Amino acid sequence: MIKNFFKIREQDFTASFGLLFLRLVVGIAFIYHGWDKIQNPFGWIPAEAPLKVHSVFQFLAALSEFGGGIALILGLLNSLTNIGIGFTMLVAVYLHMIVLKDPFVNSKGGGSYELALVYLTISFLFFIIGPGKFSVDRYI
Repeated sequence: MIKNFFKIREQDFTASFGLLFLRLVVGIAFIYHGWDKIQNPFGWIPAEAPLKVHSVFQFLAALSEFGGGIALILGLLNSLTNIGIGFTMLVAVYLHMIVLKDPFVNSKGGGSYELALVYLTISFLFFIIGPGKFSVDRYI
């Protein structure tokens, strides 16, 4: 069962190249978004925030974004990485959609849940189809 969980699904060269490009772009974005959080991993959410999050979950979110970005770029531990990113983005969608009642897209430049939902969808995609041929997972 564990072997199937980490199994690399086969894609052709073109699909694998597309997945590599997507992993690079999304991985860099997650490193960027996670950089400030990883500087204070147990306390990056302000006390006055509308959603109270325990420090352990703040750490897991910071690790998922920063470490997950690095793992995405490398194509390392794809399933585990995308579970972490997926749950982090699910909470972000919940925060913006349900708690803050932000719109899907805010044309005035305020908060929205569009980006978190896009990242959640991409993490689901990687979880389902894998990182492609050009990944560290393929070689371990």
